[in-house]
Amino acid sequence: MYLLMKPNTQQLQDLVTQVRRDVLRMVHAVNSGHPGGSLGCAEYLTVLYQVLMDRKETFEMDGIGEDLFFLSNGHISPVFYSVLARSGYFPVSELATFRKIDSRLQGHPTTHSHLPGVRMASGSLGQGLSVAVGAAQAKKLNNDNHLVYVLLGDGELQEGQNWEALMYAAANKIDNVIATIDLNGKQIDGPTDVVLNMGSLQAKFEAFGWDVLNIEKGNDIEAVIAGLENAKSKTGNQKPVMVLLHTEMGNGVDFMMHTHAWHGKAPNNEQLESALNQNNSFLGDN
Repeated sequence: MYLLMKPNTQQLQDLVTQVRRDVLRMVHAVNSGHPGGSLGCAEYLTVLYQVLMDRKETFEMDGIGEDLFFLSNGHISPVFYSVLARSGYFPVSELATFRKIDSRLQGHPTTHSHLPGVRMASGSLGQGLSVAVGAAQAKKLNNDNHLVYVLLGDGELQEGQNWEALMYAAANKIDNVIATIDLNGKQIDGPTDVVLNMGSLQAKFEAFGWDVLNIEKGNDIEAVIAGLENAKSKTGNQKPVMVLLHTEMGNGVDFMMHTHAWHGKAPNNEQLESALNQNNSFLGDN
C-alpha cells in the first residue's frame, strides 16, 4: 500500500520544528553528533518523505515499485533518523538510543543494523551518488519507472568519486535520478571556498551533462516543495537532474547559524534549553 495523504504547509512546518527538536536532543544526550548540517536539511528531508516520494508503508531493501532515497553525507544522520521515525519507519522512542552501544541508530547510518529506511552505509563521504546512480540504472533495466533521490553535502564534492558518477550518469542517460547538494558553503574546517574553492557548481554540473536547477530558499517549505516538484518534472528527458539547495547550516537556532562551528559539536544544557525555546513543539514531544 502506498502513502497517499499529503500534509498541508502548516503541518509540514510543525513537523520540521519537531524534527529540529529531535536533532537537538539526540546530539545533546550523548554529547556528540552533527547538528549544524542536520538542522539545515530538515525542510528538504521532511518534504521529500512527506510530499515527494512515492513510497510504501513497509520497508523492503530492494525498493521495487517505489522511489528510493540515499543519504550520502551520513554525518547528518540525526535529521535522517528523525524524519524516518516520524514517517513511520520505526518508533520515535528509538531516537533516544542515538549513538549508544548496540543501538540501530549509530552516528553514521549502516545497513548491518537493519534499521528500516536505511539503504546504504554512509560513513565515508563521496560514495552516495555512485550508489544512487547504480540503483537508478537498475530501475531502468527492470522497467521500474520510479525515481531515485540522493543528498550530498557541498564539502563532500571535494571527493573524486562524485565526479566519476556524474560523468557516468550523463553518459548513460540516467534520467531517473535527482541528486541534491546541500549548498551551505561550510564544512568541518571552515568555509568551502577557503578549504577548497570549487567555483561555480552549476557550470561544472552542466559541463558534465546534468540538468541543473536552484532552490534559493532551501529552508522555506513552499520553496522546497516547488523546487523539488520542478526537478521531478525534468526527469525522463535523457539527462540526470541536479538540485542546488541553498541552505543555512544550523537553521532555526540563532547561535548555530552563520558559522561552521556546529558542524560536529553538541550543545550543552543551557544551549539546548535556548535552542528548544526557539523551536516550540506543536506536535508534542515523544
